[in-house]
Amino acid sequence: MRANRTNTPSFLLALLASLSGLVASPARAADPVAVKFALDRPIDAVAAPFVMAQTGGLFSAEGLNVATSVAPSTQEAITRVATGASDLALVDINALIRHRDKEKPGAPLPMAIFVLFNQAGYSIIARKSRGIQTLADLPGKSLGVVEGDPAAKFWPAVAKQNGIKLSAVKQSAISPAVREPMLSAGQVDAVTGSSFLSAINLRDRGVPADDLVLLKLADYGSEAYGYAIIANPAFAAAKPEALKGFIRATIGGLQLTIRDPDSAIEQVMSRMASGSREIEAERLGVILRENILTSEVRRSGLGGIDPARFDKSIGQIAEDFKFLKRPVAADVFDDRFLPPLDRRLIN
Repeated sequence: MRANRTNTPSFLLALLASLSGLVASPARAADPVAVKFALDRPIDAVAAPFVMAQTGGLFSAEGLNVATSVAPSTQEAITRVATGASDLALVDINALIRHRDKEKPGAPLPMAIFVLFNQAGYSIIARKSRGIQTLADLPGKSLGVVEGDPAAKFWPAVAKQNGIKLSAVKQSAISPAVREPMLSAGQVDAVTGSSFLSAINLRDRGVPADDLVLLKLADYGSEAYGYAIIANPAFAAAKPEALKGFIRATIGGLQLTIRDPDSAIEQVMSRMASGSREIEAERLGVILRENILTSEVRRSGLGGIDPARFDKSIGQIAEDFKFLKRPVAADVFDDRFLPPLDRRLIN
């Protein structure tokens, strides 16, 4: 499955038409349901749909009182949901898959209930001045493999699929804190990262845009989905209507973001300790075009997964991870809370 990298007006109009009526949803109950929602990274453009759902009154219209917190890592966000410290979280679905596999039998296992990023932004970011134009140029070059980076975990499968021997690439483990500085300083030829994070952040560090090359793993065979909303199983069982309302409000927040990205960025910036409006606007554009509004979403709607593609992505995870029990889609993703009519798109 490949992403549609054109953001056509007809697609956007169809999306907005399919989501009409979400903003004016009536309140579900006199007493709002408290929902503890965690992000796995500081607020930036990634969080725009949730910020807009909050500021636009969509959560309250669904009878929800949503309190958003920021976890210091993806694993911590997942742990918070597993223990009930958070009811919901936005995390990388592939990190959730690995977490579920290593937990002891009987441990509470969060489930994904809505995929926001239909395509992960996993990438290798390189400098053209170091002789890299395509993935095939990596043998003989130095690659900074960032510890804990989800792109790094899919790199072995993509390398194998493209006939690249890992031993032919000079790989070195580096920390996230030095990823951009090392590439900027020329200490490595390329780094693992994300199309909507590292690639944009590097330009903010003064690396000439025409010297950067973004090798998106999806262009080389990666089937990975990205960010998903996950839910605590006890909360899901006790408050199913709250989960449905949260998803409806999230879709409505996405609608508002698409309609008025400038306002979305303004709201996001007001919640950031620091940052560049230009960078966040660029980040939001990349996210909408490449990660959320993909060709698969155009065909099948928002929030769901394709079981066949999901199974392929599991196989790619297995190149870097030994499963105790290889999962299937139904083990990880619960589609009971998706609003079917709101997910459909009209061509």
